[in-house]
Amino acid sequence: MRRAEKAENVSAMQGELARATVAVLAEYRGLTAGELDRLRRAVREANGRCRVAKNTLTRRAVSSSGYEKLTPMLRGPVALLLGFSDPVVIAKLAVKFGEQLPKLEIRGAVLSGEVLPASDVKALATLPSREVLLAQLLGLLQAPAAQLLRTLNEPAARLARLVGAISERSAPETPGGAA
Repeated sequence: MRRAEKAENVSAMQGELARATVAVLAEYRGLTAGELDRLRRAVREANGRCRVAKNTLTRRAVSSSGYEKLTPMLRGPVALLLGFSDPVVIAKLAVKFGEQLPKLEIRGAVLSGEVLPASDVKALATLPSREVLLAQLLGLLQAPAAQLLRTLNEPAARLARLVGAISERSAPETPGGAA
């Protein structure tokens, strides 16, 4: 690889790292080309990118993009799984493929500038997706307002039930019911 190609690779990786919300490192030693292609395709469908590059080039890209904490994990053949939208989706993919392919070993991740060991990546994968979390939060925010509305409407509802019960009780008997 020529020096210009290396510089181009590093700058492309820096751009991807700048957009990424999460970066998961996984050792792929022993995977077949087909298995690695399946992983790449799944990550791409989840709005991410699977990068395999020489560790020296990855170190250069990582050092200038805010992901310096990945540097100690860059030993041996590693794939860098970058997620550009929901970090939970990429963590779920990494864990799922790690279970399906025992040779794929998750080394760790960086999320919001914090290094996560492999166990924390697995814990992150158990979280619900961003949309589900937002829906749960919305439900929690709406619950007090709905309860207040029910409390305010209850006196009027009681009055309506009372008027209905009185009208039923005082309604005249229909003629022809007794012989």
